[in-house]
Amino acid sequence: MDQHDADAGIRLYWLPLGADDPSHLVRWNGRVYEWVAARRGHRRVADLYHAALQVDHGSASYTIEMAPAWRRAENDRGVACSGPVGAGWLGRSRYFRYEVRCWRDGCIPDLHAAVNSPVRVDTDDDRTAALLALAPRFPTLIWGRDQLRTGDMWNSNSLVSWLLASSRHDVDALRPPPGGRAPGWAAGLVAALSPDGPAQAASALCAFQPDQL
Repeated sequence: MDQHDADAGIRLYWLPLGADDPSHLVRWNGRVYEWVAARRGHRRVADLYHAALQVDHGSASYTIEMAPAWRRAENDRGVACSGPVGAGWLGRSRYFRYEVRCWRDGCIPDLHAAVNSPVRVDTDDDRTAALLALAPRFPTLIWGRDQLRTGDMWNSNSLVSWLLASSRHDVDALRPPPGGRAPGWAAGLVAALSPDGPAQAASALCAFQPDQL
């Protein structure tokens, strides 16, 4: 690894679902969902996690995560793209939209609650740059739906797994904490393995301008 690669770094955080929700609605709804899913799958109920990334590239640091569009007031929060929640037509309202944030010097609100984290992802300068370049090109499918027919919903975990796999990072060893589950992770991997995945990554990297993030 040369000096330039030494400035590249990716840290994965596993965050308990609803850790930053003072109303506890997200956590409660997640528990109900997981109880139903466990009953259908004839398995034990698992703890649910959502993933977020902190990425170092050169002298800059970025926070990458998916979040509701209405949850933060900052104007400059690194919004790379956005998509609908629940149904396409609902996305006309910001209360039913999610944001993909690639936020320079940004923060993860529930970082204090992260479990078995950070997980350092093996990377180099080229793959780190590719990951950052891909953030605005994330497929903005409907959050909470299974439009790819993978048996898995599209959500924040889909974002993280799609970015890592599309930028040629090894995701095989990345697992949520023991006793936990990350719904949406598999859906992101399926999307990353689509036939146009490599071409999309190469195109994004050619257009990458880190100073604009």
